[in-house]
Amino acid sequence: MESQRMITIRAATADDAAAFLNLRTQIDHETKFMLLEPGERTLTIEQERERLRALLATDNSTVVLAESNGEPIGFLWTTGGTYRRNHHNAHIVIGIRAAFTNQGLGTRLFQACEDWARQRGLHRLELTVMTHNHLGIALYKKMGFEIEGTALDALYVDGKYVDLHYMSKLL
Repeated sequence: MESQRMITIRAATADDAAAFLNLRTQIDHETKFMLLEPGERTLTIEQERERLRALLATDNSTVVLAESNGEPIGFLWTTGGTYRRNHHNAHIVIGIRAAFTNQGLGTRLFQACEDWARQRGLHRLELTVMTHNHLGIALYKKMGFEIEGTALDALYVDGKYVDLHYMSKLL
């Protein structure tokens, strides 16, 4: 898609399964803002490959990878609705290695996702974010997302209940 300062943004393929699985496992260990805890991700590389194949076979789902010198450092996973009534919606999950946060990478991943979504005629992008993830919320607001509501005690993290904001952007 594009590159800048040795960081490349591109669409993932099923061949990225091993590197993509490793990236998400690393991110699970680096932040408490992802859904899965360290050690909870149990997919095999072949299961990940099949999962990517199935996702990429749809016209409203994709994975965008950010790479530094060929090594994945971030991703934006977009899963589109599976029925006629929600086919125009896509749910987003983003993850970036800790060493690469606050460098504009999230903005670039969202821009690539939005370009892709507009080309496919998607109308609504949505995501959830822990209410205390202030950097994430700032990024999402910068990219045009708005808070639609808050789910109280939606997650249980480190012995405490955590609230989630539901955010969306209409294209």
